[in-house]
Amino acid sequence: MSRRARLYTEMVTTGAVIHGPRDRLLGFADIEHPVAVQLGGSNPSDLAEAARIAEAYGYDEVNLNVGCPSDRVQDGRFGACLMREPAVVAACVGAMKAAVSVPVTVKCRIGVDDQDTEQALDALTHAVVAAGVDGLVVHARKAWLQGLSPKENRDVPPLDYPRVARLKRSHPGLPIAINGGIATIAEAAAHLADVDGVMIGRAAYSDPAILLAVDPVLFGESAPAVDPFAALEAFEPVLAGFLQEGVRLHAVTRHMLGLLNGRPGARAYRRHLSTAGTQADAGLATLRAAIAQVSRHGSVSEQSARDDAAPQDAA
Repeated sequence: MSRRARLYTEMVTTGAVIHGPRDRLLGFADIEHPVAVQLGGSNPSDLAEAARIAEAYGYDEVNLNVGCPSDRVQDGRFGACLMREPAVVAACVGAMKAAVSVPVTVKCRIGVDDQDTEQALDALTHAVVAAGVDGLVVHARKAWLQGLSPKENRDVPPLDYPRVARLKRSHPGLPIAINGGIATIAEAAAHLADVDGVMIGRAAYSDPAILLAVDPVLFGESAPAVDPFAALEAFEPVLAGFLQEGVRLHAVTRHMLGLLNGRPGARAYRRHLSTAGTQADAGLATLRAAIAQVSRHGSVSEQSARDDAAPQDAA
């Protein structure tokens, strides 16, 4: 849906990369380039080893997570709690930079708990810049390490986009991307007046079709697919490859349930993939049957709006 997108994996810990099932954790299709691996850890030598492994798999970037607030992550002394330890983060970045030739970046928050966001973000940035970091992705919220769940930490702490813009002004040569609460490509365009990139997570996952606007709106180029149906058709050979490798259809299509949202029949599409798509023999024909239940015409009708407002099915 976009030639300009850069994909990021979920966070994988250094221990999992070094000792776990690497092909399952790190494998990806060539069509996914450019793609970055996001690592979790705080031991420089382990991160260097995990980065070398990821580079050998063909990743275009290694990203260190300094933003995840979950209890499990805190217990392992990585993620957002590292906002309090800029020197440790810098040591990790330096070790990874020495180990790989691809860019090494950091994803962080603007602070944690009662930290002053001006001081906390500046301290982390100065430390990693000195270590040679190639860019930052900044989730424009604090993380509250006690009292809020990871899900609540994505919504409850207030967004502070101006703080990220100020960081960019004070570091004009450092590539900085902004993240958090950005739901439309129009919003992304507005942010690009202040920063170099925009990371969209939940909006791109729940309503992937918004990505069709990236190339024309942000870059003045035609999108590689004219609509979600064309994108699905272009994706079929990739999906066929997954199926030949023994991947179950539902393992892929469960991430595509929102692609046709807002169209008459979208609920039937989701229901079909959530039922027939889970069967052991489900294949391309199953996906095509689900797509066939969706209208290809125009804007959302009143019936479609009623349909999508109805109580949600298993999808």
